[in-house]
Amino acid sequence: MKLTVDRLHITLDRNPILRGVSLEAQKGDIVGLVGPNGSGKSTLLRTVYRSLRPADGAVRVGDDDVWALSARAAARRTAAVLQDAGGNTTGLTVTEIVALGRAPHHGLLGRDGTEDHRAVEEAIEHCGVRPYAERDYASLSGGERQRVLLARALAQSPQLLVLDELTNHLDIRARFELLDLIRATGVTTLAVLHDLDLAARLCDHLVVLHEGAVVTAGPVLEVLTPEVLRDVFGVRASTERHADGVIRVTYGARPLAGDRTAGDDTAADGDGRRAESAVR
Repeated sequence: MKLTVDRLHITLDRNPILRGVSLEAQKGDIVGLVGPNGSGKSTLLRTVYRSLRPADGAVRVGDDDVWALSARAAARRTAAVLQDAGGNTTGLTVTEIVALGRAPHHGLLGRDGTEDHRAVEEAIEHCGVRPYAERDYASLSGGERQRVLLARALAQSPQLLVLDELTNHLDIRARFELLDLIRATGVTTLAVLHDLDLAARLCDHLVVLHEGAVVTAGPVLEVLTPEVLRDVFGVRASTERHADGVIRVTYGARPLAGDRTAGDDTAADGDGRRAESAVR
């Protein structure tokens, strides 16, 4: 289902956090939110998953403004996986954690039905958590926990996934495996990612936020230009798709260190050395 964010304004303690932010994610697309710390990425996500009401503007999933829906109806459409989102999991098994994703679909009696069991089983299989389905969630590694949280979100049967730094604190293999799982869901996804290499690997489009506003948006190679990388992220770097189809970001060995006037938009330092970060 399509996501539309239309001229969103958010103010906290009288301070503007987001200023006229607009973006779209077409059905089945994965759109990445990137930008420096404090640019408003997580705040934008909070508005999308109906945790923070905007001062102005609209967030629509399909044709409906999420703030015109009830909390339960909105939760049936949008599932969020946030940083450190395990909550109070004391004594709960992996299966029980995943089953929590069915809560928005329950009536007053809150009983699991056939559809609930099917959704939980499918999510467990998709995310590869069957081997530890009966283990205590608290006993799992970081990568295993993130898989379980993604399974919980998928059990919700959402039409939109909202992900906030899902790959934080994971080793590189666990990151790649998790990104492959997200790609395989086919669900429209809006994801905050700090790692530009991972964003280039996962996303169909990127939206660059800086100081609460959209700087640029579009396909990865059109967005991560040397100029944007220099002016927004403060690094000398370039991005290109190699013959194997992989997009790679090549960084200079030193950041700009405050020198925003340098004319060298290549990714090389003074000795011509390059530090390449490749995503496969």
